[in-house]
Amino acid sequence: MDNSIPAAICRYLKKQHVLTLCAGSPPWCASCFYLFNEARQAFWLMSEAETRHGILMLAQPQIAGTISAQTRSVMLIKGVQYQGVIHQLSGEREAHARSAYVRRFPVAVKAKAPLWEIVVNELKMTDNTLGFGSKLHWLRESE
Repeated sequence: MDNSIPAAICRYLKKQHVLTLCAGSPPWCASCFYLFNEARQAFWLMSEAETRHGILMLAQPQIAGTISAQTRSVMLIKGVQYQGVIHQLSGEREAHARSAYVRRFPVAVKAKAPLWEIVVNELKMTDNTLGFGSKLHWLRESE
């Protein structure tokens, strides 16, 4: 069975570049530049582990967040809510992700901060351009 993320959600995620993630209990939010990896159904981001959200993510890797653009018209609202599990990348996977990340964000080439991967388990997209309150859903199948 095909468990691909719907194409409309993928297109939207590839057009955006900032996500908000929420980690810990009590929760704490952070905004991060991200790169969406469709094949892995994951987001890659760069952040220091010593930040407040970094410490919380290491202690409790189950996170949730949002991705949205700003618009003045209610009928043009689009956005995604997600939940998943985050971990720091290392080795070959980190090198591959870093190479892709700096192609998208060249300013990051000199950054030494670790790369993280959010393995997405659930997505819900609101897309009012399809009609007010229209939703698209995706759920990762259990392995």
